[in-house]
Amino acid sequence: MNIPSELKYTKDHEWVRIEGDVAIVGITDFAQGELGDIVYVEVETLDESLEREEVFGTVEAVKTVSDLFQPLSGEIIAFNESLEDEPEKVNSDPYGEGWMIKIKISEPTEIDDLLSDGDYKELIGV
Repeated sequence: MNIPSELKYTKDHEWVRIEGDVAIVGITDFAQGELGDIVYVEVETLDESLEREEVFGTVEAVKTVSDLFQPLSGEIIAFNESLEDEPEKVNSDPYGEGWMIKIKISEPTEIDDLLSDGDYKELIGV
């Protein structure tokens, strides 16, 4: 199970990489493994400002469709459009080419509420 220590995590299995006032977001290795083969990623909230824990999109796997939750309040400034043609990148490289959105962070204090790698490992029982 790959859980990079430099990232932050949510209880909803999103990972967050903070780069200045921008957060890059995807789903964790654990989440993609639980979902199975990803066949579609939908994000229709580009250029919208959302509060933390609002739904920003969905990920569709062969078995199920799951909501994606905004880990931090802010405006969605980018969507990884390569996922439209290659959603399987979420399975093969969840922390790299499989990133989903970039958020312009509006409430930096919320970063402190995200889980560390150790907290996330405890959450998923590894």
